[in-house]
Amino acid sequence: MKTINKIAFGEIESIPTLIKDFLNHDIEGFETQTFSLENFAKQIQLRQSSFTLERREILSETIKSQLSDLKLSSRQIENLENLKQKNTFTITTGHQLNLFSGPVFFVYKILQTIKTCCYLKQNFPDFNFVPIYWMASEDHDFAEINHFKTENNYYEINEKSGSAVGKIQINDTFFISEFEKEFKDSIFGTELILMLKEAYKTGHTLTKAIQTLVNRLFSDLGLLILDGDSKALKNQIKNVFKDELENFSLHKNSKEKVDFLSGKYGKVQVNPREINLFYLSETRDRIDFDGENYIVVDKNIKFSKEEILDELENFPEKFSPNALMRPVYQETVLPNLAYIGGNAEIMYWLELKDYFTQLNLPFPILIPRNSMLFLKEKTLGKINKLDLKIDDFFQNFTKITNEKILDNNEILNLLDEKESLLMKQFSELKNIAETTEQSFGNLVKAEETRQLKSFSRMKKRLLRAERIKQNELLERLENLFIDVHPAKTWQERIYNFSVFFADFGYSWIEFCLEEMVVHDSKLIIVAI
Repeated sequence: MKTINKIAFGEIESIPTLIKDFLNHDIEGFETQTFSLENFAKQIQLRQSSFTLERREILSETIKSQLSDLKLSSRQIENLENLKQKNTFTITTGHQLNLFSGPVFFVYKILQTIKTCCYLKQNFPDFNFVPIYWMASEDHDFAEINHFKTENNYYEINEKSGSAVGKIQINDTFFISEFEKEFKDSIFGTELILMLKEAYKTGHTLTKAIQTLVNRLFSDLGLLILDGDSKALKNQIKNVFKDELENFSLHKNSKEKVDFLSGKYGKVQVNPREINLFYLSETRDRIDFDGENYIVVDKNIKFSKEEILDELENFPEKFSPNALMRPVYQETVLPNLAYIGGNAEIMYWLELKDYFTQLNLPFPILIPRNSMLFLKEKTLGKINKLDLKIDDFFQNFTKITNEKILDNNEILNLLDEKESLLMKQFSELKNIAETTEQSFGNLVKAEETRQLKSFSRMKKRLLRAERIKQNELLERLENLFIDVHPAKTWQERIYNFSVFFADFGYSWIEFCLEEMVVHDSKLIIVAI
C-alpha cells in the first residue's frame, strides 16, 4: 500500500459549497468552530468550566457498565479512569449500527477520531483526550442499516423492526454462511469470519453486535463506545427535553440559522420540527402537539401536558432525540471538544449554533472527516496510459471525457479556427456599424449570434459523431470511472471494510491510521 495523492476538499467539485465555505472560514459566526490549535485551546477552557465532576463520574460508570461483557484493553481502562478527571476531554464521532459496520467510511471516521486525540495530546500534554464512538442505537430505520456490500456480494439480515434498532435481536444468520463462502480462501478471511460470527451470534442485539465488532477492531487504540440509550445519561438532559416539549425551543432558536443556510445554500440537510423528540415503546414514534395534547404519531397514545412531563420525569429513557436533538444530548453528557462527521452531518450541526447559545452549551469544533480511496495498481496504470490524472475522476468527468474524445481532433481545431476568424470579422464589422444607424448595428449583432450558434451546433454534432466513432475509448473511460466510483459513487460509501481487511488484515487499519490527516479535510488516494 502506498499513498499517491491527498486532495483537499476545496479542490473536489462534488464537495458541497457549504462545506467548502465552512473550511475556508467564509461563514460568519463559525470561525471558532474550525480545526486549529487556538480553537482547541478555547474549547478546553470552555469545557473545563462547564462540565462537572459528577457528570464525569456518571459518564465513566455508564460506559464501564455498557462494556462490562467485553474484554477491555489497558488503554481503554485508563481512558475510563481519565474521564473522571477534570483535565480529560473527548473527541467524538457517531454512526448507525450498520450490519458489520456497513460502508467502510465507518472505519475511517473512527480512526480519524483516534488520531485527533493523539495529535491533541502531543500539543496539549497536560490534558487527556479520549476517542468516543457514539452508537446511534435508537434510530428506527432498519432498512438503512440491515445490509452491507463487498465487491462481489450484497449481504442482508432480516429481522422484525420498528423500534430502536439497537434492541433488535439476531435470529437470521444466513448472511454469515454466505459471507464465509466468499472469504474463506482470503489471506485474512478466517479472521473476518470469526469477527462476524463473534459479533452476530444468535440472541445478540444489534447494539451488542456492534459493541463486540468495534471493540475487537479498535480496543488497542483506546476507543470507548457509548450507547445513548441510557436512563442515567438521559436524566441529565431532562430539562432540555422538558423545554422542548413546552416551548418548541430547538425549532424557534434554529430558525434564523436555518433560513440563512437555506437562503444561501439551498435546502438544509434536516428541517427542525416543532418537537424534535420520539417516544420509545415497542416502536419508536414521533411526538407531536395538537394544541391541547401530546400525540405519539401512529400510536394510540396521547398525554396531557402534565402527564407527559410526569412521564419524562419518571421515565426519561422513553424519550429519544431525533437527528437534530441528538447533538445537543451528546454535548450535554460528554466533555466534548470536537465532532468528526461526514459532510451531511456537519451541515445539519451548523443549523444548531444559535440553539446551543440559548442553552448556554459550548458548541464543538466540527471536523469534516477524511475520505480514502484504494485503487489497484492495474487501474492506476490504465489511467496513466490514457494520459489522465486521478484528480480528473473527482471533477466533471463528462466534460473530461468529452475533451478526451475530441483531443487533437482536426475538425474541431478547424471549427475553432474558423469561429475565431468569424468573431474577429464581426468585431471589425461592429466597430464600423456603430458609425451608422442603430438598426443596422442591431442586425450585425443578431447575425453574429446566429452564425456563432451554428458553430455551437456543429461542435455538439461533432462530439456526438465522435462518441459513436470512438465507442471503444468511451467504454474504456466509463469502465475506469466505475473502477474508481463503484455504483457511480465514492468507493467508501459502497464497499465494506472486509474488502480491504481480507487482503491486509490489521496492517490495513494501521496504514489508514498512519495516513489519516487530522488538521485538514482530504481525500487520500492509495495504490494497492
